[in-house]
Amino acid sequence: MVLSAAAAPRTLLVFGDSLSAGYGLAPGQGWVALLEKRLRTQGYEYRVVNASVSGETTGGGLERLPRALQLHKPDVVVIELGANDGLRGLPVASARNNLLEMAALAQDAGAQTLLLGMRMPPNYGPRYTADFARMFAEVANRSHMALVPFFLEGVALKANAIQADGLHPNASAQPALLGVVWPHLEPLLKKH
Repeated sequence: MVLSAAAAPRTLLVFGDSLSAGYGLAPGQGWVALLEKRLRTQGYEYRVVNASVSGETTGGGLERLPRALQLHKPDVVVIELGANDGLRGLPVASARNNLLEMAALAQDAGAQTLLLGMRMPPNYGPRYTADFARMFAEVANRSHMALVPFFLEGVALKANAIQADGLHPNASAQPALLGVVWPHLEPLLKKH
């Protein structure tokens, strides 16, 4: 028996770095795993593919994205990249261009796109941190894509929500991360 295309679940691709890969967390604890559960309980038939890689930059993501799009044929792509570019002090212009290219690739493949914005701590200097934060809104506006202004909103400055490395949200913070993403993601989803 062959299932019709309408009966097949849609695919949601999360394309990010350690924040989405679940760095330092047990399997099933990360916000992406929680998203998969929420989709199921709310009647959204999506297969979630987490193609996130710890340490990934926008440059590495741009290299990997065409293959991921070809392999998974996603209906929705969540791009969560840029933090490692910022932490390494890489040029904002390069990261911006990489994100613009990734958005174009995903949209050309027919996917709805959502960009998760990040911010840098103030020790990177006022100009760099301002340019970095502004980059995500610029990419979203130019690409006509949905935007989460700051993915770590309500989590980044809470010591009890961050792992001992001082960078990665712990397991208790993962529901809050999903809570930040969900209002921006849900409008892109379709129920069968």
